[in-house]
Order: sequence, then C-alpha cells, then structure tokens
Amino acid sequence: MLYFTKWKAALVLLVCALGVIYAAPNFLPSGTFPTESSYLPGKQINLGLDLRGGSHMLLEVDTDSVLRERYDALADAIRTELRQEQIRNRPREATENGAEITILRPEDVEKAREIARTAEPNTELSGEGNNIVVTYNEVAYRELIDRAIAQSLEVVRRRVDELGTTEPSIQRQGENRIVVQVPGLDDPSRLRAILGRTAKMNFHLVNNEKTAADARATGLPPGTMILPSADEGDGIREYLIDRRIVVSGDNLVDSQPTFSDGRPVVSFRFDAAGGARFGDITSKNSGRGLAIVLDGEVISAPRINEPILGGNGIITGQFSVQEANDLSLLLRAGALPAPMQILEERSVGPGLGQDSVEAGEFAAVLGLVFVIAFMVISYGRFGIYADIALMMNLILVLAVMSVLQATLTLPGIAGIVLTVGMAVDANVLIFERIREERRNGRSIINSIDAGYRSAMSTILDANITTLIAALVLFSFGSGPIKGFAVTLAIGIITSMFSAIWLTRLLIATWVKRSRPTELVI
Repeated sequence: MLYFTKWKAALVLLVCALGVIYAAPNFLPSGTFPTESSYLPGKQINLGLDLRGGSHMLLEVDTDSVLRERYDALADAIRTELRQEQIRNRPREATENGAEITILRPEDVEKAREIARTAEPNTELSGEGNNIVVTYNEVAYRELIDRAIAQSLEVVRRRVDELGTTEPSIQRQGENRIVVQVPGLDDPSRLRAILGRTAKMNFHLVNNEKTAADARATGLPPGTMILPSADEGDGIREYLIDRRIVVSGDNLVDSQPTFSDGRPVVSFRFDAAGGARFGDITSKNSGRGLAIVLDGEVISAPRINEPILGGNGIITGQFSVQEANDLSLLLRAGALPAPMQILEERSVGPGLGQDSVEAGEFAAVLGLVFVIAFMVISYGRFGIYADIALMMNLILVLAVMSVLQATLTLPGIAGIVLTVGMAVDANVLIFERIREERRNGRSIINSIDAGYRSAMSTILDANITTLIAALVLFSFGSGPIKGFAVTLAIGIITSMFSAIWLTRLLIATWVKRSRPTELVI
C-alpha cells in the first residue's frame, strides 16, 4: 500500500535523524560533540594521503637475507649431528642458494648425506663429490618468504602506530614489497629512520682475552667476532665479542625512554625466560663487559659489576631525547625479520591535498546542481522529493563513513560523485513507471503504488550487480581502487534507502494531506 504504517515512517525518520547527527562532525568544529561515550558521535572522516598530505614509501624486504639466515641455522644443525657421529666436515659460508658443507673423508659422504636429508623436512640435496648442498623445496621456500613478509608487515604496522598517526595504509605489493602511506605525517625523515632499521637487538659477552686491534693482528679467537661501535665517544671503535647470543632481543616485552643522571637513556624489560637468563648471565660473568648489539653495531657495552635480577636494565649512550624515543619505539615494536630497502619515497604537501579537496568538492557540487535541476525540470514536485532524498543520501554516506572511520581518498570522492548520478536512477525508473500506469487509467494512489512495486525488481537487479562490482574492486584492487569501491558500495546501499523509502514517505505524506485530483509528473 502507498501509505506507510506509523512504525515504518518512524523508522525512516530515525535513520535520517541519525544520519544527520553522525554526519554533523564533518561540518562542525572538532570537539562540538562529546566523545567520552563510544556511542556518541564526535569523529570526522579520515582523509587519505592524497587529500590530507603525508608520506608515501615503497619498501623492499631483503628476502635473500632471510634465506641466508635460515640456511646458516640449517648448516649449524647439520654440523652438530655430524659431530655427534664423528664425521669430520668443513662448513662453507651460507648463501641464499643453500647451505653447503664439505665432508673431509670420502667414506663418510653417504652417511652424511642421509643425516643432511633428515635434518629438516621439505629440503632437497644436491652437490657433487664430497660437497653437500641443502636447499628448501618450492613449498618451504614460499612459506618462508610469505612468513617473512607477514612478519615485516606486522612490525611496520606496530612501528607506524607508535608514531601516533591515524589510518595508515600498509599493504603488500608483489612478492617482497610493502607500500606504506601515512596521512598527516609532517616529518617524513622520521618515518624513514623508523622503517629503515631492522632493530634486531641481542646481548653478547665482550671477550676479555684480546682487544679488537689485537685480534685483527693475530687472528680471531674461536667463537668470536669484531663489531663496530655505534658510539665512539668512549674512544672505542670496535669490540671483540663472543658470537654466542647470551640473551635474545626476542625476549624483550617493553622498552621506554627515560633519564639517568640527567641524560636520556632507554629502559627495557624482559619476559620471565629472558629475565631468568639475564640474571644468570650477569651472575656468572661479573667483571666482563656485556655488549648490547643493535643491527650489527655495539650501541653500549657496560661492565657487569653485580647480578642484574628482575629482568630490567637500561641502555646508555650519547642519545638525544628524540633518539631515545625512537630506539624505545623500535624495541617495543620488535625487530624486522630481514632488512628493508627504501625503493621510493615521496611526500604530499597539505597544499596539494587541499587543492584536491577543493577540486573534488567543486565536481561534487557541480554534479549535484545539474542532477537537481534535471529532476525538477523533468518531474516537478516528484523531482523535488527525489532531490531531497539525494541530499539525504549524501548525508548518509558521510555518516556511515564517519561511524566506520573509513578513509576518504580522491578516488573516494569520485565514487561519491558517481553515486550522485546513480542515486536518482531508481527514482527515474519509479517515476516513469508511475507515468505509464497513470496513462493506462489507474487512479493516483494505485499508479504510485504500482510504480514502486513494478520498478522494484529492476532497481534491485541494477544495484546488486553494481554492488558486486564494487565488492570485487575492493577485494582485488589496490589502495586508490579500494577508496573508490568503499564510497561506491556505501552510496549504493544508502541510495536504495533514500530513493525508495524516503521518497515514498514524502509522496505518501503529500497525497494523504493534499488529496490531489490530478497527478502532474
């Protein structure tokens, strides 16, 4: 029936009222609405990088480094088993092409191959003579790379979130690349510094037998290595340290910037296992130096004077306040599984973003004006009702995006402009159907009712197919395509409500009150 029941009319008015309330923060100054309660509106739509300005960065994960580390660990595991079987061998430096081991006695080669074959699943053996090369098969290789990229994405996301930005876009691109977009970030150099470091921190004991200079002159003691000092303020350029990691940075659970003796330092805290290990090492090695190694550099090597229990400690150095903040951020977010190289970096100034906003607003207003004029000229009073529904549709789109805290991009504005034209399609179908029914001699009420009922299937078919296309774009598209798909999908859903329910309520109210004897449409 044409006339709405009271509860249907109340539902339509309630949705419209909520749309106005939740869209209002986009037009009013910030802080107009209270935000203490989660159900109260108070958030504006997040603007994307192209509208708000900010930083864009394309990163490439060094997957070869991941493979070298895994193959190095695999070679160590195989050599441990070979030693248990008293099979003499000589390791070769692991590369991204596999772990290679040379067996010294020809009679041990077959037995060594059997040990290497069963050392780890999903591996393959190659090599000639007494050389054994172990590599991962395609399945294991793909899982390893995918896991490294997934871990990198998570660490990058945690680091960017620590910067306090809103709605960053962090996505995988291709096999080993990551695209990072941070709207509103005024200091892109800080983003470069935060994302360009692996932040892999471990604790090693300093070797007391020789200095780094002596070791270079006479040879490295077994199980040691030389690493540069990140801070040469103490006059030490290099350290001779044990290769063995006494406490891994993976055991860190928290890190905060603080002050000690008036200087910025970084405090850290281990988990239970790391704290117990840290306490044991400091108890047994009093008087030795404990090197804190970050990304292959010794950032601090304090002397162990007494056991450090409780799993807490501090990192000292010539830090500025900003450097202490950034280091604690990196340690909290965790280490990247592999180094990343910055392939592309660009920043979008807020001026360009403002120009885009103004151009988008102009296009939306211009399209809205033409559509409103067309509907009024073509359908008179009914066209005015369609225009009211169109305005409400735009308000509902903004309201839904505000509630979902979706990000509005320049392609998103294009989706809204497209919605303006598509929103009246349903009304055009309905009004043309009403004209046809009226020409066939039906009464005014029956013509209107038949127009809505008959056009419904066509409207549903057209909007559902467009909605499916929007969902496909969102699922398989990149960032700009997703922005277009989001506003298009929201606009389709809200236009179904405004074009059908709201216009029907307006027309039904007019017919009920005016009781027209003729229908001019």
